[in-house]
Amino acid sequence: MATRQSVDECLQKCEDALRYAQEQYKSGTKQEHYHDHEYTDAMQKVEEAVNDIRHLANSANSQQREQLHRMRLQLQQFQNEMVLLDHDPGSVGGRLQ
Repeated sequence: MATRQSVDECLQKCEDALRYAQEQYKSGTKQEHYHDHEYTDAMQKVEEAVNDIRHLANSANSQQREQLHRMRLQLQQFQNEMVLLDHDPGSVGGRLQ
């Protein structure tokens, strides 16, 4: 059974990852490809947070699973937005060269 503390810590880590990703996304829309490392790092942190939720949900009670599920949906939705931003340094105008 997941402890309340472990769920709270996981949710906090997820919120931190989401906040960092939002900052990088905002920066990515303005500065195009100047911060590719940070953008990729933010995407990786979001993916790690999603994986942490999946693992923790296996030992969570129903209320905890619901909290984790909502956070996972937020993370995955933002993850999709990041992918769609076209922040690929090898592309120009949305098309690969």
